[in-house]
Parts: sequence; C-alpha cells; structure tokens
Amino acid sequence: MDRFLEEVAKKHNRTLEEIMYYLSMLLMVFFGFFGLMNLMAVVYGGFSVPDLVITALFLGMAAYLFFTHDKLRTEYEYTFTNGTMDFAMVFNNKKRKSLGSLNVKKVDAFGRVQSGSFRRHTSGNDVKHLRWFLNRDAELYYFAFSKEGKKSVIVFEPSEEMVGLVKQYLPYGALQEN
Repeated sequence: MDRFLEEVAKKHNRTLEEIMYYLSMLLMVFFGFFGLMNLMAVVYGGFSVPDLVITALFLGMAAYLFFTHDKLRTEYEYTFTNGTMDFAMVFNNKKRKSLGSLNVKKVDAFGRVQSGSFRRHTSGNDVKHLRWFLNRDAELYYFAFSKEGKKSVIVFEPSEEMVGLVKQYLPYGALQEN
C-alpha cells in the first residue's frame, strides 16, 4: 500500500500580496502604454537619444513586470510518497519550479524549528539553509542532511498528518524532539 500525501503551503494573510499583484499589473499596463507612446514619438517625431532611452526604460520595466509579477503569488508544494519528500515552488498556480527531492531514510535529523537540536544543526558557516515556507508563525519543521559532504537544512511547514508519515520513515536517531 502506497503512502502518499500532497500539501500546498499558502500565505495565511494574502492581502498585501494581492494588492502588490494587482498594482504590478496596473504598472505593467502603464509602462507598456507610455513606452509605446514614446516609441511612436521617436519613430514619427524625430530621433533623439533621450527619447529612445526613456522608451527603452518604460518598455523594459513593462517586460520585467510581465515576467516576474506571477512570483508575487508564491506557494510551496510538499509531496510525500513512500518515504520520499518532493518540494516545489508554484507561482500563481501557473508555473511550477521543482526545488528538489529528499529520501527521508537518509536524513541526519528531523524536528521542530523551536527545538534546541535545530540550533545545533544550523550552527556553522558551511551549512546551507533552504527556507521553503511562507508563514513564520506556522509550526515549522526541519530536515538536516548531508549531500556530497555538504550539510544542508530544509525548513518547511508541514501538517501534523505529514509529520506523522515522515516519522514512520525516519532512520533510528533522526527524530529530534528536544
């Protein structure tokens, strides 16, 4: 029998993100409109370097907002399948970026971020911190593991059901409850 659970971590209070998202769309239209108006002025009104620079600036800002405004609506997706955790970042429910996969049987430690063991595993300059969560006030957990001799720590916000599944696949001594 397969053990499978998929969760999506969303921001609890999305008001500011929604305001920024719609503001970026409005600014994108504004910059695009004025960039095209300036382009028409450059083409039909005579060439000048300052007008061309302003046109490029407006069109560049519109293009930048077009390609990045979906990142304002970011979610994290955690998928647990028979001892393997997959992490992904989802932008505006359109684009999905895989962050990585982790075999739970090969982790060094797993526990709550508030525990003393978290500070032990994150101390040191050579530890890579991967923060794959959105809500600082949520119950955060961590995985500490080594890959190719480099230590890494993943911090994420799973549900209690997912924590229960993870605990079933942990190696002996990896569960850090203090």
